[in-house]
Amino acid sequence: MKTIDEILEILQNSHPDVELALESGATGTPWIRVPANAIREVSKLLRDGLEFRFDTLMCLSGLHYPAEQELGVAYHIHSTSKKHSLALKVRVPEEKPEIPSIETIWKTADWHEREAYDMVGIHFTGHPDLRRILCPDDWEGYPLRKDYVPQEFYHGVTTGEKSVSEQDD
Repeated sequence: MKTIDEILEILQNSHPDVELALESGATGTPWIRVPANAIREVSKLLRDGLEFRFDTLMCLSGLHYPAEQELGVAYHIHSTSKKHSLALKVRVPEEKPEIPSIETIWKTADWHEREAYDMVGIHFTGHPDLRRILCPDDWEGYPLRKDYVPQEFYHGVTTGEKSVSEQDD
């Protein structure tokens, strides 16, 4: 089993032109920040590298950082043979929320990417079927963004959400 520092060193040596940063979250899970344009290359190396064998994408989550005007994705990966886990994080500007799809690398990314698109508005370039998965096709906005304003009505039917003016009463 490789340590997170060893994994980062191997990644940096194999991709010297890519700026990678090692950080640790509140849960203690180590993660590596990866530029959006390098996520496919880094993911392939982590899946295929004999020293890594990250064969499972456990979860992919869409994130919203309104203060930084960014959206992001956290990829939680695991190696069943090496018994190690890691998270990769990618951030992109809100005005151009595009990240290359990893659906061909880990098939579990298929519906996870669709959910992150539907809920947060991240466009996964190269995804074979990027469309809403939870909300209707004509739903307005992205419900998991922190600045989301719920629709009061959908096709004339109340959604159960109060308007901002009603909430102040």
